[in-house]
Amino acid sequence: MNDQAKQGVIYAMLAYTMWGIAPIFFKQLQFMPSLEILAHRIIWSALLLVVIIGLRNNLHKVKAIFASRRQLSILFISASLLGFNWWLFIWAINNDHILDASLGYYINPLLNIALGMVFLKERLSKLQYVAVALAVTGVAIQLVTFGSFPYIALSLAVSFAIYGLIRKTVSVDAMPGLLIESLVMIVPAFVYWFVFASSSATNLLDNTWTINALIVGAGLVTTAPLLCFVEAARRLNYSTLGFFQYIGPSLMFILAVFVYGEEFGQDRWVTFGFIWAALVVYSYASYRNIQKSKTSV
Repeated sequence: MNDQAKQGVIYAMLAYTMWGIAPIFFKQLQFMPSLEILAHRIIWSALLLVVIIGLRNNLHKVKAIFASRRQLSILFISASLLGFNWWLFIWAINNDHILDASLGYYINPLLNIALGMVFLKERLSKLQYVAVALAVTGVAIQLVTFGSFPYIALSLAVSFAIYGLIRKTVSVDAMPGLLIESLVMIVPAFVYWFVFASSSATNLLDNTWTINALIVGAGLVTTAPLLCFVEAARRLNYSTLGFFQYIGPSLMFILAVFVYGEEFGQDRWVTFGFIWAALVVYSYASYRNIQKSKTSV
């Protein structure tokens, strides 16, 4: 492994680790409504992105997006999905549904496969079909046998998978694209903060510096792992990068069960068991594809 690949591995591990331990951060803001936390997450991440893009001299890329009505329209839709996903993630954490968030991000790569097949006409291997079938079976058993439906997990997985699919259709870099999405959401965020927010921390001037640090830190928690992810993607093959994506939901799972004491009942065992089996098959299929591509070179 060369130095660039080693750096890529480090960046990938940092990105997915930060995503995985994000519940610890958002739990500290549990005294605030999820919509108010979302508003701060949007505002402060947008300001941080402006600084980063300015320092990288990439403002011309942002201007180019503003000049394209098609790109702006697509990013408006993706921003709506991203805002919903961010809000539901915060809500799930602060309402003791970290297990559901974990399950959602375990399901996400399998849903990406399915969407790629349907909308991008990507051809799946037999093993990938098996992986998707196992995931569907796990959810179906939970619904039929236990009468419950993992709506939080599936809402997180579906919203983020469709978001990723939409971003594939617009050729903009990750950082400028995320800034535009944040700017799309920033007006509603400010309106909510100044008009509807009513928590004890709404007025920053009345807060302690530690509370304000947590509130502003929501932007860093949003942006830092994405920056690491972008750097990892530049240094690693996307298929290789995919093997690190289970770090995040695995850390969430550990936090939910062993730190925050969320109940892990029989229905969850069944669903998680099928999803884990599906991910093993999916990972093996990805590994085989990598090996085949190496031998064909």
